[in-house]
Amino acid sequence: DAVAYVLRCFVDDDITHVENRIDPLADAEIVETELMLADLDSLEKRVVANEKKAKGGDKEAKLHVELMNIALGYLREGKPARIATADGKISDEDMKAWEGLNLLTSKPVLYVCNVEEASAASGNEYSNAVAERAKAEGAQWVTISARIEEEVAQLPPADRDEYLETLGLEEPGLSRLIRVGYTLLDLITYFTVGPKETRAWTITRGTRAPAAAGVIHTDFEKGFIRAETISYDDYVSLNGEQGAKDAGKMRLEGKEYVVKDGDVMHFRFAT
Repeated sequence: DAVAYVLRCFVDDDITHVENRIDPLADAEIVETELMLADLDSLEKRVVANEKKAKGGDKEAKLHVELMNIALGYLREGKPARIATADGKISDEDMKAWEGLNLLTSKPVLYVCNVEEASAASGNEYSNAVAERAKAEGAQWVTISARIEEEVAQLPPADRDEYLETLGLEEPGLSRLIRVGYTLLDLITYFTVGPKETRAWTITRGTRAPAAAGVIHTDFEKGFIRAETISYDDYVSLNGEQGAKDAGKMRLEGKEYVVKDGDVMHFRFAT
């Protein structure tokens, strides 16, 4: 999961702003403060119950109390909980429990800068300021024009590329947003291809073949035998599965295989 801050980065006298100003950094600060207050309220309520369990010898509750107190320390200083991971306060073995706290401010951040049409390709002073903040925080950002996206959505597919080209854009902002989101969450895609349909499946980078198969169905993971695998480039350049097979580009991968972005896979499993 991630938190997306959609920020106004354009001037338009016909569209009012609740604060009567255009300051995306200040807007981001307001949202972040509200999220920190929500986390603070949630933790202060939960930590009491967990402290009682910890005193009774509950090891899981003891760990939760330790992690909650780390988060509370940052939040009470006006810092988001994710700073704790950046500071190395959360060990790898405790990361699952940390994520289980479901803190809004522990999630990675994506800044979405909504700019006017003329700035969609290069950004403007407002989006540039947001980009600098994102770089300093190790966050991700993307610049899009909501007005352009609205117009693109209404055009026939055949006319979209030409329209984007006139604006100096290679692709819709939605495509950039999705790609940046995948980068932020460290996600990749693999494909399954059959005579009736082609499907894309999203997994975390570093996932091994059995777990990737489990995204389709748990039986695929439990009974995993092997995965017939073709790289995306080979699949496209060799005109599909048969061409890849004829060229010796289809591989049989086992349980330790780490799935690559774009892999075309067919799973063999025992029932």
